[in-house]
Amino acid sequence: MGDTYMVIEFVKVSSSQMVDYSENRDFLEKIYHEAVKEGDIVGWDLWSLQSGDNEGDFQYITVTYYKDPVKMMNGMTDTNFLNYAKKAYGESLTELEIANVVDGIMSNRDLARRAYMVQVASTDDSFKMQPGVLASFDLMRAAEGRFSEYEHVEEDLYLPYHQKKIQANMMGRWMFLRTALPMGSEAEYTHMTLNFYKDYLQFFTSMEYTDMEASEEQQKAMEEGLSSRDQKWVYMATLVRAIR
Repeated sequence: MGDTYMVIEFVKVSSSQMVDYSENRDFLEKIYHEAVKEGDIVGWDLWSLQSGDNEGDFQYITVTYYKDPVKMMNGMTDTNFLNYAKKAYGESLTELEIANVVDGIMSNRDLARRAYMVQVASTDDSFKMQPGVLASFDLMRAAEGRFSEYEHVEEDLYLPYHQKKIQANMMGRWMFLRTALPMGSEAEYTHMTLNFYKDYLQFFTSMEYTDMEASEEQQKAMEEGLSSRDQKWVYMATLVRAIR
């Protein structure tokens, strides 16, 4: 399938505008459907934050999927967004009405953080991204000089571990991402792991999972490997919309 690129945005919506942003979900959905149809994006998710460090800083997480880095960097600019809106609603709304709605959506949101990521590894699964599923977004910072060591730990030790959890029906999907853009040594984060669950029952059951087949050497290597990175933030969220 090739690499998957993602723009992950942490969106802040003021309490006075929360209702407006919620009502705009259907409007947004049709716009992103148009972008998928045009082949400019592969998909789009809207997640509602459940918990995390300083979650007051934002209430939603959006994930836009791309098939190549050029399309990702060109992205959903304000101009592109407006053009998709015109294609989606041109038959039912005037250009001025569309522009006003788009302007309202843009003014109702503030990007607290934006990450450009590329998928490095993922479990082999049949997980369905549908409203109501859960995900934890774990932001990591690889220790300076230990970048390759950290990626080895995730790909060669934790990927098989999560694959076993999926086979035991204790997890839905696991993905490992690295930043797609060069970042300096003082970067807040360099990688993410995304952990998906069908519901809270599966999530809490997953927390109790232990790999009975793992040798002492493997367990020690996994524990030691964690020292190659610093877990900066963990955010739990529920999927509200998924466009493919």
